[in-house]
Amino acid sequence: MALTAVEEALALVLADLAPVATERVPLDRAAGRVLAEDLRALRTQPPFHAAAMDGWALRAVDAAAPGARLRILGESAAGHGFSGTVGPGEAVRIFTGAPLPAGADTVVMQEATRRDGDVVEIAEAVALGRHVRAAGIDFQAGDVGLTAGTRLGYTHVGLIASMNHAEVSVHRRPRVAYLATGDELVRPGTPIGPDQIVCSNGYALAALIEAAGGEAIDLGIAPDDLDATRAAVRVGFTAGVDLLVTLGGASVGDHDHVHAALAAEGVDFDFWKIAMRPGKPLMFGRRGATRVIGLPGNPAASLVCAVLFVAPHVRALSGFSKATPPVERLPLARTVPPNDLRQDYLRARLGIDADGHRVVEPLDDQDSSLLSRFARADALVVRPPFAPKAEAGEIVDVVSLF
Repeated sequence: MALTAVEEALALVLADLAPVATERVPLDRAAGRVLAEDLRALRTQPPFHAAAMDGWALRAVDAAAPGARLRILGESAAGHGFSGTVGPGEAVRIFTGAPLPAGADTVVMQEATRRDGDVVEIAEAVALGRHVRAAGIDFQAGDVGLTAGTRLGYTHVGLIASMNHAEVSVHRRPRVAYLATGDELVRPGTPIGPDQIVCSNGYALAALIEAAGGEAIDLGIAPDDLDATRAAVRVGFTAGVDLLVTLGGASVGDHDHVHAALAAEGVDFDFWKIAMRPGKPLMFGRRGATRVIGLPGNPAASLVCAVLFVAPHVRALSGFSKATPPVERLPLARTVPPNDLRQDYLRARLGIDADGHRVVEPLDDQDSSLLSRFARADALVVRPPFAPKAEAGEIVDVVSLF
């Protein structure tokens, strides 16, 4: 069977994907969700000309030269504006955020003034419009503040509140079930037999799914048995998930039952085995509306494939405007050897060279079983098939892990 190219595989994984259904949620539950529609401001901000600092509101023409003395009319505070009008030779004490009184066009900061009873003396020449925030300088009612596809962070939530929205329309979180497989696996903190290891892939994958906007659903650990694997897979399908991800058992050994179990449960495969390192046994298929991604069992291979295929799939379902991770071009910090027929993804560290330029340095040991190495990485260096040896300083494609 020919190996599927990475670009072709990713196109298949993302093909015909539509964002999941929408729902309206209160603003205090909107962080991390993806906006389903453009959001327009319901009000103008600020709704009035406002003071940008504490001082005195006045007419600039009355303080064009240092030493002007103006009669004090009253004060304007945030939430309690001055209701009168500032006329020639007059001023109003004003505080940051307070409405600029009618007739005033400038604010002089208090450090540049001296009060003498009912008179304020201005020590410096005043520039028209100084220290005034114009009405609508942030946004106007009806302006589109955020566009559909925006993943809402804390700054977006603050903007939405300022635009006077109490709730927003977002895509629901895609439901992603994951199933670990293998007699050798046990959960952390449970008794471990002499031939067993701790299951780590599921926990890392769940964190990645949640970070990509999905809801991770743990189907547990299936033993190396075809019927047991089929039963566990069936639970995922009957739960109505959007995506089912399997971990391990994806190769062709005597104890690898995932492909057979998925096929027996009605999965039609788009590909099985991919021209990349790590992650050759990656598989992808679908059963009805549910897509299936089968990840390899080695931790680094599993996570590289999850970054490149699972996370973009979840983001696309979530309604992200861009699902795939960004790729940037950076110089290598050290030489890397030539590549073979599979596209290579080298775990690497981003850094700064002696001249202050950003560089990327592949880690020394790229074995796909080494999770401790992967935990030190923050990027992947992409090496195309049959790429020649690359010297230090050569520019390469880099995928950020964060």
